[in-house]
Amino acid sequence: MSNRRDFLKKAGIVGAGTAVIGAPAVVTAKQTIKWRLQTYAGPALAEHVIKPAIDAFNKAANGEMVIELYYADQLVPTGELFRAMQKGTIDAVQSDDDSIAAPVDVSVFGGYFPFATRYSLDIPVLFEEYGLKEIWEEAYGEVKGVTWLSAGAWDPCHFATVDPITKLSDLKGKRVFTFPTAGRFLSRFGVIPVTLPWEDVEVAVQTGELDGIAWSGITEDYTVGWADVTNYFLTNNISGAWAGSFFANTERWEALPDHLKTLFRLCMDSSHYYRQHWYWGGEAKLRTQGTKMKLTTIPDDEWRKVELEAYKFWDEIAETSPRAKRVINIFKEYASVMEKAGKPYRYS
Repeated sequence: MSNRRDFLKKAGIVGAGTAVIGAPAVVTAKQTIKWRLQTYAGPALAEHVIKPAIDAFNKAANGEMVIELYYADQLVPTGELFRAMQKGTIDAVQSDDDSIAAPVDVSVFGGYFPFATRYSLDIPVLFEEYGLKEIWEEAYGEVKGVTWLSAGAWDPCHFATVDPITKLSDLKGKRVFTFPTAGRFLSRFGVIPVTLPWEDVEVAVQTGELDGIAWSGITEDYTVGWADVTNYFLTNNISGAWAGSFFANTERWEALPDHLKTLFRLCMDSSHYYRQHWYWGGEAKLRTQGTKMKLTTIPDDEWRKVELEAYKFWDEIAETSPRAKRVINIFKEYASVMEKAGKPYRYS
């Protein structure tokens, strides 16, 4: 055994290009890394917003790592996702900061922050070109146990309702499923925000518990079945794109070898890209070719009141923390640039 050990040591330092005939094969067994990732989305929606990227990751990882994908509320309620990830109950999350109750002062900007965006491309530009990425990294760097990884755009925020909405007063008293911050803003117009498990929304509309949904654009309404239980789609929106992110338990993320981190980042980017064309094309196609929902519109001059109220809301949020104010200042700067640039960046 002593001679064998000496032989193996010498074999390990043989110069490059030198073959050792008869050297025994030394195989190091590697245990597959396994992660559990939960998304905010139900199964039908997840087929588009995340499953293709996770399937691609698992294939490309070639047995070194496997990510098990779980859907909305499947392991833990969406509102508890941050804490569950922090504790290591789950390893990663795809959601918006707002819905998972992230304890950071930028969480209010996750999901649908009113009128911060007009188009889906606004979100990657804001993060990559205007400094939001660095602000998010800074904010989550102050919280132990969770690492923010990447943000991307989803669909715009429209109302899908049982009864038609043609003027602002029609919103009063409507019980609507929506995101926390969006609901907080819409309550100024008489909307009653309702929080439910995602999978219960369709039945809640059918039973009359909900009057409508302000959680998505028309693509999701058709994809997840909400177009089957609502009759009208309001073409006005309070946000041009939902801002969602990928997060991971810090310890599990830092334990990954660099090549798997790189692979995961590439797959996040592929997820972001897929949604850009799927939503953009779907919103137009279903408005013009969809048969399940009638389109309604609140006149521009009346909807302008909602936009102006949103800017007051911005200023209120800016007072909540210095970092929130930095984000609001970026939104204002970006809006000014887009307005000055004119068509096709902004039409009004």
